[in-house]
Amino acid sequence: MRPFAWLTLGGACILVAASAALFQAVSQPPAQSPRCSTVLSLSLPHVAITSAMLVPASIDPATAHPAYCRVSGAAHPTPDSDIRFEVWIPDHWNGRYLQLGNGGFAGAIPERGLLMGVAQGFAVAGTDDGHQSTVNTDASWALGHPEKQIDFGYRALKETTDAAKAIITAYAGAPRYSYFQGCSDGGREALMEAQRYPADFDGIVAGDPANNWTHLLANGVWNYQALTATPDSLLTQEKLKLIQAEAVKQCGDSDGVIQDPLACHFNPDTLRCKAGDAPNCLSDAQLTALHKVYEGSRNPRTGAKILSGFTPGGEGEANGWGRWIAGPDGDIKQSLLYGFAHNFFAYIVYGDPAYDIKRFDFDHDLAMTDDKFAPVFSSYSADLSAFKARGGKLIQYHGWIDPAIPALDSVDYHESVQAKMGPTGDFYRLFMAPGMLHCQGGPGPNVLATLPAITQWVEQHKAPDMLIATKYHDDDPSKPVERVRPLCPFPARPEWSGKGDRNEPASYRCVESE
Repeated sequence: MRPFAWLTLGGACILVAASAALFQAVSQPPAQSPRCSTVLSLSLPHVAITSAMLVPASIDPATAHPAYCRVSGAAHPTPDSDIRFEVWIPDHWNGRYLQLGNGGFAGAIPERGLLMGVAQGFAVAGTDDGHQSTVNTDASWALGHPEKQIDFGYRALKETTDAAKAIITAYAGAPRYSYFQGCSDGGREALMEAQRYPADFDGIVAGDPANNWTHLLANGVWNYQALTATPDSLLTQEKLKLIQAEAVKQCGDSDGVIQDPLACHFNPDTLRCKAGDAPNCLSDAQLTALHKVYEGSRNPRTGAKILSGFTPGGEGEANGWGRWIAGPDGDIKQSLLYGFAHNFFAYIVYGDPAYDIKRFDFDHDLAMTDDKFAPVFSSYSADLSAFKARGGKLIQYHGWIDPAIPALDSVDYHESVQAKMGPTGDFYRLFMAPGMLHCQGGPGPNVLATLPAITQWVEQHKAPDMLIATKYHDDDPSKPVERVRPLCPFPARPEWSGKGDRNEPASYRCVESE
C-alpha cells in the first residue's frame, strides 16, 4: 500500500500520496516500551485512564495499520467537565505526536483521523471537546453549562495535549516533535493553540478556520435574514446552479474553476428576470438576497464590516450553498449554517431554545455576544509573537469557494497578523485553494499535502514555497489523479510557465496577484 499523509476535514479525513521518506522515524528513536496495560497505573491530575489495550496490526488495504496501544481516558478539571480523549501509540513509532482538531460543535472523538495518523507512525490523540453528541450542529449540551462551554472553547484542547504527552512519554518516551492539525472548527482550534498555548506544538496546520467564531455565526444569521426577507428571496438548488454557471462563464476556466477570485468582478445582475420570476433567471428579491450574501454582514448603524462575504464559484455544487447556506431545495432551516447559528445563539448566547434568530440585532446584540463569548470561542488575535518566538511554524489554508466560512476571512486574518507583526513568511504562510469547497471537494484540486509540508518546515527548516494540491476522479483518493496544481503563499498565485506538463509543479512559478 502506498504511504499516505492525511488531513482532518471538519470531522472527516482524506488521503494524499506522500513520499515515504517524509514519514520515516526521526533521528532519536524511543526506548523500548512497557506493556500497554501498564498505562492504566499512570496517575495524572484530574484525569481518569479508563482503558488501555493493544490493537493488533491490520493488513486490510482499506484500514491497514501497525499494532498500537489504544488508551482511552477522561479529564475532569471542573465538577461539570467530562473531556473524553483517546491516545493511540503505534509500534515502530516515528517520534512525532499529532493532535487532531474536531468539526462543528464536536461531540465525538475523530477516530478515523486517529487511524490514519497511527498508520503513518504518529502517536495521535483526539478529544470530543468535553461533551457527547452524534450531531455536530447540536449545542443543546451547552444550555446551563458554562464550564462545558469553556471546555469546548479551549480547555479540552489543553487537557488532551497534557494528558496525551504524559501518556506517550510514560509508554514510549517523550515526543521529539509535536503537531496539531484541523479544519473548520479544527482550524479554529489550531489557531487557538498557536495563540493561547504557543509552547505546546512545533507545527500547526489550520484549515478553513472558524476562528472568527462570533462573527461567523452572526454572519449565518445575516444570510438567513437576507434569504427570508420576503417569500421570493429564497434560492433553490436550480437557481444556485444557474448562478454558479454564470460566475464561471464570467471568471472561470475550462475546468470550471475561478483561479483568482480577487481578480473576478462577477456581476450576477446579468441573470435578472425581465419580469417576475422564471427558472432561467433571478427575481429582484433573489438578487437582493444574493448581493447581501456576497457582500457579507455589516453593522446597520455604523456600516462596519462584521464578516467578509462569500466568493463566487461554488454556489451550485452538491456540497455548496444548498447544503450550507440556502438549504436543500430552498428549505433554509435545513441548512448547516442555520443549524449552527440557531444552536449557538439559542443554547449558548441567550439560553433560550425557542430563540428566533430573526430577532438578532447586528449592532447591540453582536456587541454583547463579542464581549461575553468571543474570549471563549474565538481565536482571532493577531498576536502570534509568543508562537513565533518559540520557533513554531504555522500553515493556514482555505478553499476559495468555501460555502461555510468565507475564504476572505482567512485573508482578513492573515492581513491582520501582517499588520501587527510585519512580514510573516518565516513562520506563518497562508495558501488559498481555487475551486475547493469547505475543507475538501469542489471542481478544483482539493487534497492538500499539508502534513508533509509542515514536518519539512519544522524538522528540515524548508519553508513551503509551494503546497501541492491534487484532484482525484470523483474526489476519491483511491481513484486516478486528474490534475495536480501547486498553491503559492498568499498573496502570490501560481502561473504556468508555458512550458512543461501542466500537472508538474515545476512547470509553475509564483507571481503576485493583480
